[in-house]
Amino acid sequence: MGIDMVLLIVDEPCLKNLLQQPWDMLYQGMEKGRFRDQRPAYDSRLKRAFDIDCEAEILDWVDSIEVEKTGSVLEVLKSIPEGSQGLLHLMEWASPGAWEVWEGRAFLYLDVALKRTISSSEDLYDEETWTQLIQQLNGLPEEEFSELVCLDWMERRKELGETLDENEDPKIVPTFEAHDRASRGLVYTITLCNSSPNLLGILGREHMKADLWGHGRWNLRQYLLD
Repeated sequence: MGIDMVLLIVDEPCLKNLLQQPWDMLYQGMEKGRFRDQRPAYDSRLKRAFDIDCEAEILDWVDSIEVEKTGSVLEVLKSIPEGSQGLLHLMEWASPGAWEVWEGRAFLYLDVALKRTISSSEDLYDEETWTQLIQQLNGLPEEEFSELVCLDWMERRKELGETLDENEDPKIVPTFEAHDRASRGLVYTITLCNSSPNLLGILGREHMKADLWGHGRWNLRQYLLD
């Protein structure tokens, strides 16, 4: 299994509500499930951790930093080296879900969308790359992009001398379906994010340091420095 690219959708008002909580109230609230009715509704086309699992992640993280702090959650996060990781956990709570795909497949989708070759992981996650991607895919019919991706994938297989006969390779159909589903999901997620002033798209990568998630003012480290 490869590393996943993640486009996390964050409900900004929900996040800000958490950040304004007194530090001790955040822990107590997560421990007793008091914030559950404030969590954004789950979007079934995206992926999201269950409430209880997300609460456990936040509580485990708070326990791990072993510091006594007062003030708002945001003030505490700004004051500690581990603040970005805490912010990421809270963003995951304040989210209707995320689009996730194997990083290796993301190269294909961005190649097709931008009509150029994505040359490296740095290019894949670059802010300018994603600015261009959002411009290209926002509002595009999902089936149109999916068709382009799947045709490109099949052409690449042909060039490599690989079969497209499902009788010879039983993985052909499941892989085709995965590309169809993921490419449609990318368009859906970008369009969803751009359709609401309350939603933010935070780009990251499985196992990536939390400081590096997000772009511009919504880069997690930069957000805590502002």
